[in-house]
Amino acid sequence: MTENGILFTPFKIGSLTISGRVCKTATSETRATEDGFVTDELLDFYEPIARAGTPMIITGNLYVAEEGKSTFRMCGADGPDKVTGLKRLADLVHSHGGAVFGQINHCGRQVFAKAMGLSSAVSASDVREKVMGTKPRPMTADEIRATVTAFAASAQCCMDAGFDGVQIHAGHGYLINQFLSPYTNRRKDEYGGSFRNRMRFLLEVYRAIRERVGFHYPLIVKIGGADALPGRAGLTTGELVEITRILQEEGLDGVEVTVGHYESGFPMIRGTFGEFFKGLMDEGIGWQLPPGRRAGVRAFHPFLSYFFSRVWPHSEGFNTRYSLEFKKALSIPVICVGGFLSRNAAEHSVKYGMCDAVSVGRAMIADPCLYRHFRENVKGPECSFCNGCIARAGRLPVDCYDLDVRRARDSILEKERQAAGAEAGVP
Repeated sequence: MTENGILFTPFKIGSLTISGRVCKTATSETRATEDGFVTDELLDFYEPIARAGTPMIITGNLYVAEEGKSTFRMCGADGPDKVTGLKRLADLVHSHGGAVFGQINHCGRQVFAKAMGLSSAVSASDVREKVMGTKPRPMTADEIRATVTAFAASAQCCMDAGFDGVQIHAGHGYLINQFLSPYTNRRKDEYGGSFRNRMRFLLEVYRAIRERVGFHYPLIVKIGGADALPGRAGLTTGELVEITRILQEEGLDGVEVTVGHYESGFPMIRGTFGEFFKGLMDEGIGWQLPPGRRAGVRAFHPFLSYFFSRVWPHSEGFNTRYSLEFKKALSIPVICVGGFLSRNAAEHSVKYGMCDAVSVGRAMIADPCLYRHFRENVKGPECSFCNGCIARAGRLPVDCYDLDVRRARDSILEKERQAAGAEAGVP
């Protein structure tokens, strides 16, 4: 057993010391109550990840307002009544020595509005979302102000629950990204047009949160290294780096780098897609697709699976080419997500200055003990990047849907439960 290696050295996010350089990134959970409260089922997902000593856990996105909720059974941080449940999650992570950040978000146009009981989706402008088919309406000035306040109140909710920090989700084509990107922001008022105008909403959100939580409370942002929208006027890496540089001047404490919108296809997840399309249509939210799109996916899914599996195959650290550019420009910590599976790849990315820490999603769903296995140089269950977990997000609870991997994972967790019971004297 060995713990030698840069992954097991601490780093700082603002005033907070994180004990190691492997983080659990946000994943859709689908384990809250229908009205967004923490459940035992949600805590059961996080408990083995926390018990494995994972230094930092970022929650699945917490909606800041009911109209910003994108899927069923999504957890919320939209009011003081959510604090007690969120505190249970914070206490769980802290009991195992880790730090927990709440990722706060508003989905904007990336939602099936009718399925979520909304009369319409909102966005910066009325640009239709091509994958989901959603045609949003532009937010009014009053709605923008109310949403800024909602983000601030959500951050306050997380702080009151004992979270160690908050992550603002400004990537993946969600509402803040919709304001930032010239592709989705066609406004003619002070929130649209120039780069600084398109950044105004994010700056107002950031400043409103700081007014609530102060400058000593760790605050980070998740943002793409590129919009990845070929043929459309998306944000470039240079522009996205500049956004975070400006936020750093405002007092931002760290950044997590990802890539893409829903409309980008699959650069943000990569892997294989045969199981993805099957799971999406049979057990995922494919039933919410407009009838024409639903029929098209069912008819062409073998071709789609073949095509996407070759365009976006799995590779470890596929966002490090972006995170490196952020590292060159920033003095705050840069965390990189993107297909990390092995200790070697994670160590290489940190050691050679591509990022300060890595974040992991699917590989920790497959192996909640991943950080401990890294530390002990033990091979655990390995994610096959079939994307079955992502296919079912928003309808079924987050889990590993590669049955062979799941069985291996469950075997390890059962042995741990038996060992813990024996140690406690439970027959």
